[in-house]
Amino acid sequence: MDHLADLAVFARVVETGGFSAAATTLRLSKSAVSKQIARLEQRLGAQLLQRTTRKLSLTETGRIVLEHAQRVLIEAEAAEAAVQNLQAMPRGLLRVNLPMSFGLAYVAPLLPELLSLYPELRVDLTFNDRLVDLMEEEVDVAIRIGHLADSSLTARRLAPVRPITCASESYLRKAGVPLKPDDLRQHECLLYKYLPEPDIWRYEGPGGPWAVRVGGRLVTNNGDVLRAAAVAGHGIVRSPSFIAGPDIAAGRLVPLLEAYEPAPLGIHAVYPAQRFLTPKVRAFIDFLAERFAPHPPWECVLIDTAGQGKRRPA
Repeated sequence: MDHLADLAVFARVVETGGFSAAATTLRLSKSAVSKQIARLEQRLGAQLLQRTTRKLSLTETGRIVLEHAQRVLIEAEAAEAAVQNLQAMPRGLLRVNLPMSFGLAYVAPLLPELLSLYPELRVDLTFNDRLVDLMEEEVDVAIRIGHLADSSLTARRLAPVRPITCASESYLRKAGVPLKPDDLRQHECLLYKYLPEPDIWRYEGPGGPWAVRVGGRLVTNNGDVLRAAAVAGHGIVRSPSFIAGPDIAAGRLVPLLEAYEPAPLGIHAVYPAQRFLTPKVRAFIDFLAERFAPHPPWECVLIDTAGQGKRRPA
């Protein structure tokens, strides 16, 4: 794009009335300015300036080129101003992909506040538990839970989340209480199909690590369906704390195998790798990080429950 720089130098020479003055304002040497003008004239095949020891004037061709050069510079300055303005305030359409259960329970209720904070921001939300291709589906930012495998994306951890193994008291009275992970082999387990290994439940704890193959009659891609089945007494579920927390707090589910709890997972905001993060994406991520810190609401429910003595060990 050297020709654009040459046009800018040419316009500045005419504006300031000479090579020396233009060199001073552009912070270039006089010889550098002269070379750029000569290069522009050579490219166009025409003389643009008539030079004498006392005066610098435009040729007819120079007047035509100057008109176009000034137009280009005005547009360039307008583009720069527009970018700076865009960087200053989140605005425009933000496309967000959210996991169904988490998005509905913990992100959707925050949207009125987000939209109030940024009146020029528009949000297009998609809810599903499928792993979407952000570039192909033109998604600006997505929330993902668990271990991240796609290295082409940039990620920011927003909050922790714990998988909790739990069941209803009615199921435990009927089927018994598992005391160690291997006991799960004899139980009806409720499986989430979008995990890499839906029927392998991994634990850390006494005698571990454990990798237990479990089975059951219900497999689905929605955590709330599994939660409802567990509350109804149809089996044991390993559910993220943001789903199981309210039912544990209310006594509808009982946590199990607490000495063997799996390692915590993360809730991440992910977005396509890019050199500059747009203000709308940055604002959305910062907004969620602030609302989930220092203790996310789903963990607060469990902390309060434990403090009241309602969390019963198996």
